[in-house]
Amino acid sequence: MNQKPSIPKGTRDFGPVPMMRRNYIFNTVRSVFELFGYQPIETPAMETLETLTGKYGEEGDKLIFKILNSGDFAASIKPELALKLASDPSVSAELSKTLGPRLAEKALRYDLTVPFARFVVQHREEITFPFKRYQIQPVWRADRPQKGRYREFYQCDVDVIGSDSLLNEAELVTIIDQIFARFGIHIIIKINNRKLLAGMAEAAGHPERLIDITVALDKIDKIGIEEVKKEWLQKELSEESFEKIQPVITHQGNNQERLEAISQFVGSTEAGIDGIREIKEVFSLLSRVELNATLDFDLALARGLNYYTGAIIEVKAADVPMGSICGGGRYDDLTGIFGMPGVSGVGVSFGADRIYDVLDQLDAYPSMTSASTQVLFLNFGTPDPVHFFQFADELRNQGIRTELYPDPVKMKKQLQYADNNHIPFVILIGENEWAEKKATVKNMQHGNQETMPVELLTDYLLKNLAVI
Repeated sequence: MNQKPSIPKGTRDFGPVPMMRRNYIFNTVRSVFELFGYQPIETPAMETLETLTGKYGEEGDKLIFKILNSGDFAASIKPELALKLASDPSVSAELSKTLGPRLAEKALRYDLTVPFARFVVQHREEITFPFKRYQIQPVWRADRPQKGRYREFYQCDVDVIGSDSLLNEAELVTIIDQIFARFGIHIIIKINNRKLLAGMAEAAGHPERLIDITVALDKIDKIGIEEVKKEWLQKELSEESFEKIQPVITHQGNNQERLEAISQFVGSTEAGIDGIREIKEVFSLLSRVELNATLDFDLALARGLNYYTGAIIEVKAADVPMGSICGGGRYDDLTGIFGMPGVSGVGVSFGADRIYDVLDQLDAYPSMTSASTQVLFLNFGTPDPVHFFQFADELRNQGIRTELYPDPVKMKKQLQYADNNHIPFVILIGENEWAEKKATVKNMQHGNQETMPVELLTDYLLKNLAVI
């Protein structure tokens, strides 16, 4: 018996209705990006391994999918060498640097930000700065699959590079707000600043351990404060430092009260002073616009990626238990790792797959995302269906998505086809209707039908499709 085919864990197939809904997400996001003047680019699915490694922190690097070089180099390794590699860690560590590139020189992209930085450096002569770009493409992570976490998923990134202005941070928050307002999703936009975290690390007595501190703090929502404390101590960070930071990061006041609390804690550090100034300026800019979202100054927000240097942003759905559905921040020198220092950028990434799941749980998709076809001509065999080609063409010229059922099978089967494909209207033109130049339109949602002269058909459909 043949084994049933399957796909890798952490990936998904998408049929017609899911694809229409995904396209609704992509089109909505794209339209807002372009409304703010961002331009589209694309980069390859794979990058050189050298481009990707070392940019996401130690934990992130472990999740990069490496691509084996063509050929079977591993088969040429002698058994005794393989045994030594497995049994002697020092030999393995030394040889991995030599053998690694011969086994894998490329990898699937982990995100869209690092490839974007590579793109900017490689195409610097063609770009006008500040460069505002958006990118909607899949990324891959060798993560453990679970609810809301996939190994292959789409990101919708929007970045501006070549500008230090905090207007960009405020604009990105506004973009986030507009996109989720169009989706009808109530969101919480969490915002913090990496400089405040650096100030906290210094004030707590561990200025050199910022990465360890941010990696630990980034897990508070997932594992809770007590588990974070355990990890803190396992990293050999002092209990005294945790006791200093805990009251600040768990402060329950409003945004202004939290700002005052962090100001008192880090106000004597250079990084802390800069971070407070930047947060205040972003909040001041955002006070000039009316946001639909809840803006939450979250002192525990860390986002573990190493390249963030200023504002950090994370978005969660208020009414659905789900991880981050959007996030990003300021990176002051990401292009520097590719030989182009001193170019600041800021951006956010929308997780299309998680947004899909949130809309699904809220049952918030518009009705038009359930059907690609709006009108179906039934086929009775007589009169000759070729006569309907002109009618169908006229409807398509008016932007009405129209199908002709290809075979003259029983009407029940044709109506079932329309029902299964969520087609809202079917048109019946039998011999009697044809003789009288009339058409009968059946509303598949309500079950009612109307007969009318064929010359009124287009106007009738346009009017009724507009209110679905």
